[in-house]
Amino acid sequence: MLKKIACVLVAISIYAMGMTGLNAGEKVNLSFSSSSVPNDAHTKAMYVFKDEVEKISNGEITVDVYDSGQLFTQDGEQAAIIRGTVDMIYSSAPWVAQQVPYVSMLGGVYTFAGYDHMNKVMTGEIGKKIYTDIAKKANIRPLTAFYLGTRQLLLRDIGKEVRTPQDMKGVKLRVPNSPTWIALGKALGANPTPMSFSEVYLALKTGVADGQDNPMPTDKNAKFYEVSKYLTLTNHVVDMVWPTMNEKRWQSLTDQQKQWIITALEKARQFCDKTNLDAEAGLVEFFKNNGIVVIEDPDIEAFMKYAKNSYQTESKNISKDWDWKLYEEIQKAKP
Repeated sequence: MLKKIACVLVAISIYAMGMTGLNAGEKVNLSFSSSSVPNDAHTKAMYVFKDEVEKISNGEITVDVYDSGQLFTQDGEQAAIIRGTVDMIYSSAPWVAQQVPYVSMLGGVYTFAGYDHMNKVMTGEIGKKIYTDIAKKANIRPLTAFYLGTRQLLLRDIGKEVRTPQDMKGVKLRVPNSPTWIALGKALGANPTPMSFSEVYLALKTGVADGQDNPMPTDKNAKFYEVSKYLTLTNHVVDMVWPTMNEKRWQSLTDQQKQWIITALEKARQFCDKTNLDAEAGLVEFFKNNGIVVIEDPDIEAFMKYAKNSYQTESKNISKDWDWKLYEEIQKAKP
């Protein structure tokens, strides 16, 4: 009997060590999956993270990187991270909102005034509180925020320039397949058309979709401009992705291992943000030189008013869950 009790205690001890991260010195191999294409800054940042964390941990942590949807589709990897089938992915507010509804406001149209505002919020105390709340409710833990760029409207030849939300009536705008993304499409005045990122180029080429919204670096790297005609600079979302880990996997790490990961992600974040900020600075001219008609002066005020009304009416099923007190905190954080 004593022997049996001892065995049970040893088993409990081993389990507790795994769950509380007391496995110092054990090697950790992480899988990091993304649907992003090789030239995207956040794809390259995956390798910056890999190199840095392997270096500072002296090989105690290794990372296997899978980009371009090698393992999962964009929606598939969101389910995989919750199940723990993969250790890390890039998530974002519109995806996480399916488990934690209020965070959809972080990906809402015109929530952030610009890069500095977003970065201050999402890498500061507000961001940390949000990430911890997500970990408690969704079994996944965002670790920081990488800047993707500011989202603009890129449209194929629809026969007109888009300057107001009314010009978007009937436009089939590709969005990822989640309720929050669909609400965003409506907030821009469009007809949201859900589809995977990997399908967008052909959809634009064939007319299955009339347009899509992404930051300009993504438009360039994915070559969407090749099958488009109009770029409208709406600046409607300061876009970001969150390097996110399965929460059980995160809690299995030691404090030292966690710190190595955070340190390496910060280096990757700085690389990603600078790369996209530098790219945006010259991309308007790039698109013009490639035959794109750029509308630099759309009616932003009209888009903002339309979006606010859309969230409060046709997408009130989304905005009813927003944390308006937190939203006001975010607005007060404008630099």
